[in-house]
Amino acid sequence: MLHTTNSSLNSPIIHALFGGTFDPIHYGHLRPVEALAKQVGLKQVILLPNHVPPHRLQPEASPQQRLEMVHLAVQDNPLFTVDTRELQRQTPSYTIETLKSFREEVGEQCPLAFIIGQDSLQSIHTWHRWTELLDICHLLVCSRPGYARQLATPEMQQWLEQHQVDTPAPLSQKSHGYIYLAETPLLDISATDIRQRHQQGLNCDDLLPPSIQNYIDSQKLYS
Repeated sequence: MLHTTNSSLNSPIIHALFGGTFDPIHYGHLRPVEALAKQVGLKQVILLPNHVPPHRLQPEASPQQRLEMVHLAVQDNPLFTVDTRELQRQTPSYTIETLKSFREEVGEQCPLAFIIGQDSLQSIHTWHRWTELLDICHLLVCSRPGYARQLATPEMQQWLEQHQVDTPAPLSQKSHGYIYLAETPLLDISATDIRQRHQQGLNCDDLLPPSIQNYIDSQKLYS
């Protein structure tokens, strides 16, 4: 059930979505989003494991294994819930289609936001029907080490500046259309690096929750 109002503040709750392959999920996913949630005042973040990511190599772990790792990572964290609609598809996971399905559920007036990293913002012009994203949701952007806050072309920079807000307040006052660049921890952690470290027998304890490390070991993943 998606709740659309915050009774204590009598203002709309922002429904925030965060998608990813999560192969595996790690602190580089979780900690920036937790910091973002504090900045913006998010009460809940919905994690969306991808089934067939259109822009990258296919995951090494199975959909069920990746889903299990996501559940393990957030089982004791009330900020996060998990939605499996993308895993149930047999076609590429296009963000625009997922956002449209959520918009239909929450209605036209409810604030809806999609969380991405600065790296994704830099390449967002390559996404399927990317120009429609802000017609459906806000974009909340987490900092990423090594990525500039300026976009690559004058046209893309103009698009950013037309939609950017400097404070989170407007995000709950409109259902879609804004971009907010958050100040989140710069954690240089990648799933690719974690998989490579596992192949080399290196320790990953500081990169992901113990429950995920234990699951990877038990399933003999990434070896």
